[in-house]
Amino acid sequence: MKRIQYNAYGGPELMKLEDFELREPGRGEVAVKVSFAAVNPIDWKVRNGALKMVTGKKFPRALGSDFSGVVISVGPGVTRMKPGDAVFGLARIQEAGAIGEAVIAPETFLARKPDSISFEDAACLATPGVTAWNGLVDKAGLKQGQRLFVNGCGGSVGESAVQLAHMVGVTVSGSCSAEDVQRARDLSVQTIFDYRVTDLSKIGDRYDVVYDTSATMTVAVGMSLLRKGGTFLDINPTPVKFIRAIFDRRLRPIICTARADILDGLARAAGEGKLKLPVAEIVPLRDAISLVTALEAGRKLRGKGLISMA
Repeated sequence: MKRIQYNAYGGPELMKLEDFELREPGRGEVAVKVSFAAVNPIDWKVRNGALKMVTGKKFPRALGSDFSGVVISVGPGVTRMKPGDAVFGLARIQEAGAIGEAVIAPETFLARKPDSISFEDAACLATPGVTAWNGLVDKAGLKQGQRLFVNGCGGSVGESAVQLAHMVGVTVSGSCSAEDVQRARDLSVQTIFDYRVTDLSKIGDRYDVVYDTSATMTVAVGMSLLRKGGTFLDINPTPVKFIRAIFDRRLRPIICTARADILDGLARAAGEGKLKLPVAEIVPLRDAISLVTALEAGRKLRGKGLISMA
C-alpha cells in the first residue's frame, strides 16, 4: 500500500509518497481502506514538529487525520464496527496516516457513514465537526435562545459551528471574508461582518458565546464581545492561555478531542441533512503533496480539499 509520509520534522519538501505495510489493528482499533482523505491545517502543523511533544520521535511518520472508507478488519474488543462497514472519522494524532490507501484508527474515533451522504462529504466532517462540538457543547454548553458569534464563519470549523448551533436553536452572527458572505447567508447567519474592514471590538452587540474558529481574534477582542457570564472559545490554545483560563472561566481554549458520541452525533446530523461542508477540490493520491504544499503556503479554497485513493 502507499501513503504520504516523512522521515524528519520539517517543511513540505520532506513529504514523499511511499510504500508501507499496514499493521494489524490492536485492541479497540479498526483498519480502514480509505476512500477519501481531507486536508486540515493540523496535518502540516504535526509534520512541522509543532506537536512533537505529543507525536514523539519515531519515523517514518504518516500524514493526514480525516478520512472516509470501508472497514477491512477490527481488533479485539471492537463492538461498534465490523468488516464491510462504511465509516468516517479521524486517525490518532500520534500515528496519523489518513492520506494513504489504508489507515488504523481507534473505534471511538469513527462513526458509520449514513447511506444518505457520499464518501466525499463524509471525509470532510471529523476534525471540523468535532472541534465545533468540543467548543459549543462540551465547553460552552450552548442552549436554545442564546446568541453566538462565530469569527471565521466561512471556514470549515466555523461552518460546522454555525450548523450545530442552529440545531440547538441559537441565533448566529459572525465574521468572514467578503468572498464567503453569500455562503454564510445560505447558512442563515443573521448578521455578517467582513473581517477585513470591520473593527469587531466596536460593533456594539454582545453575545453569550464567541467562538474564534479562525485563530485570528485576540482574547481582548473576544472578551469585549461577551455578555455577562459569557464564554470565549479560543481555537488557538497556548500554555499562557491555559494558565489564564484557570483564573478566568470566560476563556476556554479548545483542543480537538474526538469521542464516539460526538462522531455519532455528527453522523446523525449529516444523515438528516443538517450538517454539510462544501468540497472545493479533489485530487488523486499522486497529487496529494502538491495540494498540501499549496494549502500550507496560503492557497485558499472555498471548501475542503480532498484526496481520492481510487
